[in-house]
Amino acid sequence: MTFLYTFIIMLGFWILLSGKFDIFHLTLGVISCLLVAHFSRDLLFTQKDKKGRLPEAFRFMAYIPWLLWQIILSNISVAYYALHPRMISEIDPQIYWFKSYLKKDLALVTLANSITLTPGTITVRIIEDEFYVHTLHPKFTSLIKDSMEKRIAKIFGEHE
Repeated sequence: MTFLYTFIIMLGFWILLSGKFDIFHLTLGVISCLLVAHFSRDLLFTQKDKKGRLPEAFRFMAYIPWLLWQIILSNISVAYYALHPRMISEIDPQIYWFKSYLKKDLALVTLANSITLTPGTITVRIIEDEFYVHTLHPKFTSLIKDSMEKRIAKIFGEHE
């Protein structure tokens, strides 16, 4: 059953994002979604108890606007560092290491993707619950531990 749910979600996104409704593209979409659903069905639906999924989905939807706002703020900050003549010397790239208290795989993936989506930071490596993040400036690391990880923990019902 998880395979079918995953397939339907993937196909829906395929159709929504591709905007192509001819037989060739729909066939490619079905084949691609079948393959992706086969390999990733355990990632989306890992819980045996489905009661926790709906509130989790709503909490995730509430997280998306906050993440988009952080992406906009980080874009402005990175542009300022890159374009301001005096700030170019302030750029201090480094690898930031931290240990996350998140335990669920989907929570860890969400954190890694959120970090990478935010300009000025890239998730370089994850080893179990240890994250290695490349940052352009130390100020970009505060968002990760102060806000992002805590918000993701609330989504997936994990606490520090």
